[in-house]
Amino acid sequence: MNSQKDFKKTYSIEFFPPKTPKGAENLRKTRLELAKLKPAYISVTFGAGGSTQDGTIETVTEIQASGISAAPHLSCIASTKREISTILELYKSRGISRIVALRGDMPSGMQAPSELRYANELVEFIREETGNHFKIEVAAYPEFHPQAKSASDDLKNFKRKVEAGADSAITQYFFNPDAYFSFVDSCEKMEVNIPIIPGIMPITNHNQLVRFSDMCGAEIPRWIKKRLEDFGDDINSIQAFGMDVTIQLCEKLLSNGAPGIHFYSMNKAEPTTQIWNALGLKN
Repeated sequence: MNSQKDFKKTYSIEFFPPKTPKGAENLRKTRLELAKLKPAYISVTFGAGGSTQDGTIETVTEIQASGISAAPHLSCIASTKREISTILELYKSRGISRIVALRGDMPSGMQAPSELRYANELVEFIREETGNHFKIEVAAYPEFHPQAKSASDDLKNFKRKVEAGADSAITQYFFNPDAYFSFVDSCEKMEVNIPIIPGIMPITNHNQLVRFSDMCGAEIPRWIKKRLEDFGDDINSIQAFGMDVTIQLCEKLLSNGAPGIHFYSMNKAEPTTQIWNALGLKN
């Protein structure tokens, strides 16, 4: 069985689909900047709260056509098997070979899940429909999913996704490296044998970070929270401090065997570029 340090290191970046023409133009500029880093792939989310995946399809098509491997997020909770099958065929026809498979959020007003309720069921369905065409990424939660009944339940759910056919995992962002290493140790004891790649969120905006962390269950360590509060509205100090914290986190993860980094770019080029170059990353 491989440990995490035995896997080839992979460095990738995440975007979210723009909502306006101006946002689309800004994302193209960001993509051109980040393409210089030569990421292994760029993943593209879909809107939170179960919103439509149309923007994801448009964005990944444009990324793939530019010569960079694109990995669309694919949610199952609000889609029928027929709808998912149609999307998979569309992605195959456009040269896409990587999928981030997620349960997704229940849309507002929807009373019950559709045919596929959980991410492991989506992974299994993708394999049934397309064989090994797609490299499948799934989500992992070092600090555990906010809706999980317990840590052990969450670990069992993660193992189900791996057994269904996932190739690798991307974690929710975190700032405590011990949470990641403990999660990896637990997975290895359960004989989970895929790369578990840390997801990293550069700290650039205090209020935004607090809001996102409240939604996804990521813990902001008290010392980081207090330092950010001290800076008040001093954006330059927040960003300088955030850059130092994020670089040190990445260094510790990589030096202790993490098999790469997945950057949550927030559609901005500079923070990810700074961290990437400071670490000297190469795929």
